[in-house]
Amino acid sequence: MEHITLLIGIVIVTALVFDFTNGFHDTANAMATTISTGALGPRVAVAMSAVLNLVGAFLSVEVAKTISGGIIDEGSGIQPEVIFAGLVGAILWNLVTWLAGLPSSSSHALFGGLIGATVVSVGLDGVNGDAIVMKVLIPAVAAPIVAGIATLAATRLTYRLGRDRSPEDTAKGYRAGQIASAALVSLAHGTNDAQKTMGVITLALVTGGVVAPDSDPPLWVIVSAGLAIALGTYLGGWRIIRTMGKGITDIQPPQGFAAQTGAATVILASSHIGFALSTTQVCSGAVMGAGVGRKGAVVRWSTAGRMVVAWVLTLPAAGLVAGAAALLADQGNAGITAVAVLAVLACGAIWMLSRRKPVDHTNVNEVGTQEPVGAVTAALRSVAPPPAGAASAAPEDDTSEHTPEQTPTPTPAAAASSSTR
Repeated sequence: MEHITLLIGIVIVTALVFDFTNGFHDTANAMATTISTGALGPRVAVAMSAVLNLVGAFLSVEVAKTISGGIIDEGSGIQPEVIFAGLVGAILWNLVTWLAGLPSSSSHALFGGLIGATVVSVGLDGVNGDAIVMKVLIPAVAAPIVAGIATLAATRLTYRLGRDRSPEDTAKGYRAGQIASAALVSLAHGTNDAQKTMGVITLALVTGGVVAPDSDPPLWVIVSAGLAIALGTYLGGWRIIRTMGKGITDIQPPQGFAAQTGAATVILASSHIGFALSTTQVCSGAVMGAGVGRKGAVVRWSTAGRMVVAWVLTLPAAGLVAGAAALLADQGNAGITAVAVLAVLACGAIWMLSRRKPVDHTNVNEVGTQEPVGAVTAALRSVAPPPAGAASAAPEDDTSEHTPEQTPTPTPAAAASSSTR
C-alpha cells in the first residue's frame, strides 16, 4: 500500500507538471493576437490570462469526467504507472513542439499518451473506442473548421459594418473588444484544459482505490490543477505566441476581435457538453479564418501546413513515447525510476536547446522573425489587392504592424504645400 501511495503521489506531481506545460504551451491561444496588435503589453496579457485560467477551472467538471471515466476504462485493470507513462509521453511532445514554436494540441498529446500507455499495458480493451471517436477525433476535425468558418464570416461582417468609418475612429473600440474577447478565451481555456489534468489525477486516485469510480474531482484537485495551469500561462509560451501572432497572417484589431470571439464561443459550447477538444486547434483555425476573411490579407500556408502536420502527428507520437515508457515502467520500481530519470534528462536537453535562441516578452514581436515565404503565399500575395487603408505593401520580412494609429508618409506635393504655408 505504501508503494501505491508513493506512486500515486508521483503521478499527481507529473500530472501537475503536464498542466504547467499545457499552460505555457497554450498561452498563445488567448493572447497571441492581442499581443501582436498591441492591444495589451505582453506581460499584462499573460497575467490576465493566468488569472482567468484559474477562474475557469472552477466553472465545470464535465471535461474532467470525460477524461477520468470516458476515454480510459477504469475497470480494465490499469495501474498508476500506466498513467505516469502516458503523462511522460504528453509532456515530452509538448516540449518538442514548444521548442519548434508549433501550436500543437496539448489535449491530444495527453489523449495519445494515455491511449498508447494503456494499449501497451492492458490491451485495446482498456480504451473506449466509441468515446475516442465521438469526443476526441470528431471534435478534432470539426472544431477548427467550424471556428475558421465562423471567424471568416465574422471578420467580413466586421469590416463591412465599419466600411464607412475611418480606421482611426474604430481602432480604439476594436482593441477594447480584443481585450474582452481574449479574456473570454482565457476563461474558456480554463474550463476545458485545466479539467483534463483534473480528470487524469482523478483517474489515478480511482486506480489506487483512493476515490470511488465515477467520482467528481475533489476540491484540492481542482485548486491544484487551476494553479498549475495559471502559473504556466503566466510564464508565457513566447515561441508559440510569435507563431500564432505573426507567423500565420498579419492580424489587425478587427481580425483579432473576430478570431477570439469565435474561438471562445466554440470552446465554451464544447466544454458545456463535455467535448475535450483542442483549444489550440480551435484558436489556430480562427486565426486562419480571420486571415482569409480580410480582403487583401494572405495566410502563410507554409506555417499553417507545419501546424497541421504537428496536429496529425500528436496523437501517435505521444502514444509511441508513452507506450515505450509503459513497457519500461511495467518492470517495477527500477523501471519507473528509469522512466522518471530519462524524462528529466530529455526535458533538460530541450530546455538547453531553447536557450540558444531565446524568445521572451522583449522580442516576441521582433521585426524579421517570420519564416521564409512559401510558394503558395508568394503567389497569393502577388495577385491579392493591398489591405484597405494601406498606402503600400510592406516587405515580406517586415513584421511591423500597420495599425490605424500610424501616420502615413506625406507625398512630395503635400510636403511642398506645407512648407509654403
